[in-house]
Amino acid sequence: MIDFHTHVLPGIDDGSKGTDMSKQMLEESARQGITKLVATPHFYAHRESFDHFLEKREHAIQKVLGIKDRIENIPQLYVGAEVYFFPGMGNAERLPELCIRGTNLLLLEMPFAQWDKTVAQEVHKIIEKQKLQVILAHVERFPGFQKDDKTWKEITQLPLIFQINTESFSGFRSRHFCLKFMKEHEQMLLGSDTHNMTSRPQNLKEGRETVAKKLGEEYLAKLDQRGEKLLETATTL
Repeated sequence: MIDFHTHVLPGIDDGSKGTDMSKQMLEESARQGITKLVATPHFYAHRESFDHFLEKREHAIQKVLGIKDRIENIPQLYVGAEVYFFPGMGNAERLPELCIRGTNLLLLEMPFAQWDKTVAQEVHKIIEKQKLQVILAHVERFPGFQKDDKTWKEITQLPLIFQINTESFSGFRSRHFCLKFMKEHEQMLLGSDTHNMTSRPQNLKEGRETVAKKLGEEYLAKLDQRGEKLLETATTL
């Protein structure tokens, strides 16, 4: 069980507020049977520099490493970032520093707005010029913004990996979209996008049960195999 999208690092974004909360979140992940977990704190280029973000992230990592031995059956931990789209990112030389460590996997959060050709061009550049594998974060959140779906279709036909938030299986409309999208696209991953223990808790186990029920255990097994392969070269904390 791999959680590809979490906000468990303490005090770096709108996720865990401190070390105690991070400990609780990691303990709950362990309780649900998660074996690998990727910490993906938010990075907003319009708010902070690469250096400032990386410094904050390293500080948060050290806090987690300080409690790691106190958590029974703690998942293997990996670190990357959830990078919000910004103009010019296709040419940003330091973008690879935000990938999951040891890989070329970039978790990309797209604009919550109508996508246009300039957005598509940047995604193309990330793939073709930067040679990065783009994981499109919580893909189910964006169709409602695409009144003109031309660019949506163009982008979703690119060689992307799509990540779905497991909380989206709890609502009928979002569940219907997610299951349909998963049937249509092979390169899929799951993430809890957990931020805390209350309003946005760890829910990967519940979401996986829905996938197994609706799409079958074989589908879920292939999804897990894909995740394992993607993390083969990744560096653990």
